[in-house]
Amino acid sequence: MRTRRPVRPAHALAGVLLAAALAVSGCSGAANDSAGSSSADKAAAPAGGQAVQEDAKQGAPGGAADGARATAPPKVTADRIIRTASLTVRVKDVPEALDEARTTTETAGGYIGDETTDRDEEGHEHTRVVLRVPVEKYDEVLADLEGTGKLLERSAKAQDVTDQVVDVESRITTQRASVARIRELMDRATKLSDVVTLEGELSSRQADLEALLAQQASLEDRTSLATISLSLSETPVDKAAKDDDPGFVDALAGGWDAFVTMLRWLAVAIGAVLPFAAVAALLVLLWRKVVRPRLPRRPEPAPVTSALGPLPAAPPVPSSEPRRAPDGTDGEGKD
Repeated sequence: MRTRRPVRPAHALAGVLLAAALAVSGCSGAANDSAGSSSADKAAAPAGGQAVQEDAKQGAPGGAADGARATAPPKVTADRIIRTASLTVRVKDVPEALDEARTTTETAGGYIGDETTDRDEEGHEHTRVVLRVPVEKYDEVLADLEGTGKLLERSAKAQDVTDQVVDVESRITTQRASVARIRELMDRATKLSDVVTLEGELSSRQADLEALLAQQASLEDRTSLATISLSLSETPVDKAAKDDDPGFVDALAGGWDAFVTMLRWLAVAIGAVLPFAAVAALLVLLWRKVVRPRLPRRPEPAPVTSALGPLPAAPPVPSSEPRRAPDGTDGEGKD
């Protein structure tokens, strides 16, 4: 009877040889993989400038990646609207009306912005104040302010900036991803020139990110708080409106005003002429007291004389009328 040889040792030996071959091939593959990864890391740093340029084209605001962003734009639950209004109200007491407006604004959760107060020539007070109130209380506050006095002028404006808010938020998301990518490249860079280039690019992108964040904060402030410009003026006292027909008191007041105005103009005229009159009086005084006494006097004319003596005076010329007697008759007809 033939006995069979055991085959198990041969199968075991074959399995050991196969395992050894696999182990050797695995070690060589791992060595090749490590060498390839190290060479890839070394090649990543020199290519930092090219990666920065590609990333700048994809992540910078306004680049080609704006049309196909990897991240979806954030959803806006409600419309973002900037509301502004301007009111001009005539009141009897400006400080009291201003206190009421301040109380209404603070009760609604807002605050007082700029405030300007002045007075005109007649003593009437004018105040202009800027109020910031929450948008949900905008209509209520506006109605309360209109009731403080007589409304003279009102204007309101609403600007929808929902698209602008969505665009800014999307740009912020993209810019943050771009900054993170530049920082990752800086961690992998090994050359000094690449590090300097990446630092400059990082500073530029961080500045753009801060500008976008400031724009987002401004939009958030203007859309969450409405702006109301309130102008308050005192009611002028119109006497003519009380009594259309002028009376004795009105005529007396008008005459007195005309008299005072005339005296004022006379005083102005006298004041304008007074310097010239003073100079003229001084010149006349100098002439009479100083100059005139020193002038030579003209001699008096001497009487006309001849060798025989002074000439006789001429006799009186006889009258051509006839002489009349005392009794009233003509003297020539008397015998």
